[in-house]
Amino acid sequence: MSRLSGKVVVITGAARGMGAAHVRRFVAEGAKVVFTDILEEEGRKLQAELGANSLFIQHNVTNESEWKAVIEQAEAAFGPVNVLVNNAGIDLPPADLDAVPVEQYRKVIDVNQLSVFLGMHYVVPSMKKAGGGSIVNISSLAGIVGAYKKIAYTASKFAVRGMTKAAALELGEFGIRVNSVHPGFIRTPMTEALINPELEASFPIRRVGRPEEVANLVLYLASDESSYSTGSEFVIDGGLGAQ
Repeated sequence: MSRLSGKVVVITGAARGMGAAHVRRFVAEGAKVVFTDILEEEGRKLQAELGANSLFIQHNVTNESEWKAVIEQAEAAFGPVNVLVNNAGIDLPPADLDAVPVEQYRKVIDVNQLSVFLGMHYVVPSMKKAGGGSIVNISSLAGIVGAYKKIAYTASKFAVRGMTKAAALELGEFGIRVNSVHPGFIRTPMTEALINPELEASFPIRRVGRPEEVANLVLYLASDESSYSTGSEFVIDGGLGAQ
């Protein structure tokens, strides 16, 4: 279990759910992982579980100065960063387009889109020092097809897909690959209340996804096994988008 041996990784939104699954898998594969979240108690608990090869930092991903500090602390603890997983994200309940408050729209854009820009902006110098790296931006199936009554979420996730491609074109010459991952319905604390047998029966694969299944894909993109993949989107949705 050493597919990430020697690599230094930063993962956002990682105190629980999909992010925590990424952290656990990456540490198991030999990486040194700095993971961040606004949820301090859950983050500290996960760090205690995983030990010396992990470091939790409480972090608001929309705050530019905090991003700068996260990269500096990662380098101080483990060395230049090889992998960034922009996992942090939020959503709003479905709402009519003309009923979405502007301030809520902006909040979704800030967390889901601006944070991805800030992460890439601040990690690139570190990755150049490392001699290259991999950036994995977690988008959504809603970055491939529109989501009903989710204008802000859809806008932000389409933006992540486009930003990924633009960054890949620019950073390839430095040995930095950039790809996006597009999960469908995954069982997490944010989605648990929405899951029922009728919903699961409606999917081509008759269940929702598991965070560990997404972590397997993210691991592949973070590792050198995906050395010729950049600027691409990887969908993991149980066939939902094929309907």
